[in-house]
Amino acid sequence: MTEVWGSIGQLVSDVQSGKKSAQELVELSLSRIKEFNPEYDAIISILEEPARKRAVEIDEKLKKGEKAGRLAGVPFIAKDNFLVFGAETTAASNMLKGFVAPYQSTAIERLESEGAICVAKANLDAFAHGGSTENSDFFITKNPHDKTRVAGGSSGGSAASVALSLAPFALGTDTGGSIRQPASYCGVVGYKPTYGLVSRSGVVAMASSTDCIGVFARRSEDVALVLDIMSGEDTLDSTTIARDSSAYTDLENTVKGKKVGVISEYFGEGLDAQVKASVDSIIEKLKLAGAEIQEVSIPSIDLALAIYYVVVPAELSSNLARHDGQRYNYSAPDFKTLQESYEQSRSQGFGAEAKRRIMMGTHVLSSGYYDAYYKKAQTVRTKLINEFKAAFERVDFLVGPVAPTTAFKIGANEDPVAMYLQDILTVAANLVGIPAVSIPCGFDSNSLPIGFQVMAAQKDDRALLGFSKGVEELLI
Repeated sequence: MTEVWGSIGQLVSDVQSGKKSAQELVELSLSRIKEFNPEYDAIISILEEPARKRAVEIDEKLKKGEKAGRLAGVPFIAKDNFLVFGAETTAASNMLKGFVAPYQSTAIERLESEGAICVAKANLDAFAHGGSTENSDFFITKNPHDKTRVAGGSSGGSAASVALSLAPFALGTDTGGSIRQPASYCGVVGYKPTYGLVSRSGVVAMASSTDCIGVFARRSEDVALVLDIMSGEDTLDSTTIARDSSAYTDLENTVKGKKVGVISEYFGEGLDAQVKASVDSIIEKLKLAGAEIQEVSIPSIDLALAIYYVVVPAELSSNLARHDGQRYNYSAPDFKTLQESYEQSRSQGFGAEAKRRIMMGTHVLSSGYYDAYYKKAQTVRTKLINEFKAAFERVDFLVGPVAPTTAFKIGANEDPVAMYLQDILTVAANLVGIPAVSIPCGFDSNSLPIGFQVMAAQKDDRALLGFSKGVEELLI
């Protein structure tokens, strides 16, 4: 898809110099949303009036010679599980339809304090449960490269928005690959930071030990700028960690001399031949550019998907317990007792996938099954963490494909297990809390994008983004 924005840094420079105005950028974004969204269904709601008002305020600040921030006038799109002032937040679920939050997320607050302007809320799988947006209670987002195929998920609307150039960047959440997989399917950069680097305050919770706030953009340097603004400790989220002492925009983009581990388990049965060929091609280019390539085995990685689908449903069943028909928006209209209100509200408000995961999670936490499932999964999770730590003592980065295939046809994976298998190459990074990125690395014979996944050790986000930029330069 044709890009219309250019780098975020250049946009800010143009606004600050008067070459462009914040109002012009917002109008361009709004016009593209109105032109393309009816065809691709990437957006749930448009924040037209608030965005225009913010643009006027920023332009007036600059006319007075005041500072307007490091993202002055830059439009962006937030996944619709981020709370934003003056906007409905639905998480693409009927359970939250009509809900307007009395506060907004820390990530949005930090971006807006630097002059960024939220213009729309993007579609997702309801409550972020899924990998295709087919679980949205509202509509399915179409892939910008082929409208018969999914955009990925759960952050499919955000990924498609950037691919369609509806805005220069978009926010998403990644619990088991929900940024990297749609980024791969849509052909954009998708970044999941180290767990805790960006505050989750004001974002509808899925699984609290793996949820991460991340970014979609066209290039790694744009991701780095947005991350630099959003990252750092937050008193509203006790899981947040201190940011790097250096700016995340201070990128070392050389690949020469870097030790790169190719995860052997990621190239086995089930990997599409064209995806493998594309990833192999990038690995060969890295080798020619002076990177030290070696094969790395992480024995427990084959168990990552099984661990994930015990731990995550357990956590989300707890997080979704608050949606009981008594708070937020949805409540069943006809009931005689409080118990009936609970049952009917949840039965009517939650979609099929949310119910499935709630039941799975409640089961693995129940008496008699906790030790057999949840405790065992957490034990193996610790083993996986230790194996990744050992791998990063040998190499600087781990690489492989993002997804086993390119974007699949809408309706092709109606079997839930088949859908869960789409996460097989991404969930490990969430379970061990490390940063990971999807970089566009080519196309298959159907002109569908392929993503190259790079992972780094915990807190090595700046090094990872620098390496990611270096990989992009190899592909030019």
